[in-house]
Amino acid sequence: MATTAPPSATPNDLLGVTKTLDLLAPRWSVWVLMTISSQPLRYAEFKPRLPWLADGQLHPRLRHLTNAGVVERTEYAPRHVTYGLTNRGVALLPVLAVIASWGDTYLEKELVADKRTGEMEPERIAPAQNIDDTVALLAPRHATPVLFSLQARGTATAKTLASEAMPGYGLTAVYKPLERLVDDGLVVASGAGGYQLTASGQGLVPVFQAISAWATDPSPESDVRRLRGQGAAPSQNRSGPWATTPTRLPAPVVPAASASRLALATTAPNGPAWQPGDLFSHQIPARPISPAGGPRR
Repeated sequence: MATTAPPSATPNDLLGVTKTLDLLAPRWSVWVLMTISSQPLRYAEFKPRLPWLADGQLHPRLRHLTNAGVVERTEYAPRHVTYGLTNRGVALLPVLAVIASWGDTYLEKELVADKRTGEMEPERIAPAQNIDDTVALLAPRHATPVLFSLQARGTATAKTLASEAMPGYGLTAVYKPLERLVDDGLVVASGAGGYQLTASGQGLVPVFQAISAWATDPSPESDVRRLRGQGAAPSQNRSGPWATTPTRLPAPVVPAASASRLALATTAPNGPAWQPGDLFSHQIPARPISPAGGPRR
């Protein structure tokens, strides 16, 4: 069983990753970021783009993202205020693309009939939903430290993971985070009391690298240069087990007539290639719980 110590850079990387996940974790934060990825908007202009958000939900998200330094509030007059991405926020867009790619590749999808051919194929999930669901997997307390430790070691016992990922806690405290990660398809028991990452857990390496690069480099411009062209593996029709996310209500269905007005495309020179309609131009169906024993998004 491998016992190699984690690399010395891990603590700084881990701190940056966990803080960034905390930034993205509040529900709808990613959707707000992507909504202003192409241009600043006035408060009232969010309504037609995120019609299911009440005023009481939007304002805390904007304040949270503004305090984090990724959204800028510009007041032109008492009743003329816009919200747009800061340079730091623009540098975050390629990171979101990496997260979305991982979610599209590894998160479970329902099979739906292709309207043209009638053949069953995995449903298309909006990038914002893929990011939201991926962050929901990684943001719970202790999840990312456990994943970092397993990435460094390959295989580790619960005792080792408790001492490295949860210092100050007793051995029994590590079992609940481990159980959740196993249920989510990111970790698997390897026998003899050991644990290791699944293929989807290993696939998080570029995600953590992208987040860490953004979090630990104070220069947005160098973030963009470093992350350009970097992403997770392209989406594939997987026949193996999917990673899962905690049950979360999907975004309400947006009528087709309104959907065309909700299309967003990033015009930032080094941002990800969000295509028109990527955010929520398709119907986002409710995802029923899979049959007993099956994974679910």
